[in-house]
Amino acid sequence: MSLKKEIINDSVPKHIAIIMDGNGRWAKKRNQSRDYGHKAGKESVNKIVEACAELEIKNLTLFAFSTENWNRPTLEIDFLMKLLLLSLNKELKSLNKNNIRFKTIGNLEKLPKKVTSYLKKVAKETQDNNKMTLTLALNYGAREEIVNAIQVIGDKVKNNLISLKNIDESVINQHLYTHYLPDVDLLIRTSGEKRISNFLLWQIAYAELYFTKKLWPDFSKEDLYKAIVNYQKRERRFGKTSEQIN
Repeated sequence: MSLKKEIINDSVPKHIAIIMDGNGRWAKKRNQSRDYGHKAGKESVNKIVEACAELEIKNLTLFAFSTENWNRPTLEIDFLMKLLLLSLNKELKSLNKNNIRFKTIGNLEKLPKKVTSYLKKVAKETQDNNKMTLTLALNYGAREEIVNAIQVIGDKVKNNLISLKNIDESVINQHLYTHYLPDVDLLIRTSGEKRISNFLLWQIAYAELYFTKKLWPDFSKEDLYKAIVNYQKRERRFGKTSEQIN
């Protein structure tokens, strides 16, 4: 029996973030190239986006390419960029058909111009969709995001647009890449690794963390359901005691 039946529909996470890890190891186990693993990983993206839409998860954020990923071999980076373009071109109609808004976070200016241009095109053509927001983190690093926010806020303070004493969490939130998103409720990382890897450090302050040994290409809808059921069994106290919650 599918775990989907165990999910409590009125308490699904409002925002799920996923560190999609393990494409290369998945391919290596099959004596294939890393490119083969990335292609398989793309199919997992489609399945998980579909599953989240079916469950009426309002926000899904996927860590697709970090600021550190530029250290990978040039041929692999080139392949990832081409795969991204092909995927966006193929899935644009599906995004609109399923009422999914597409967004990106990260420093897009460092990506190839053709990629940046198409990312903006897909975002614009899906901007009025409201069933779910799918966000891809591309050339993203949380430390860089926070530094950028501090620089912008500092400049506004210097020009008397913001008072120093009025800077609080909400002001910082407004200057992050994710200003349009709620905090993360559930962070999932595949492949057995148990670290955050500079992903959404501010936004996961009270997120529930879920780690699975499944490599990303093997991560199925059923695995997502398992993570959500696990999340729903946890007690989220946000600093309070169990007695206060109950």
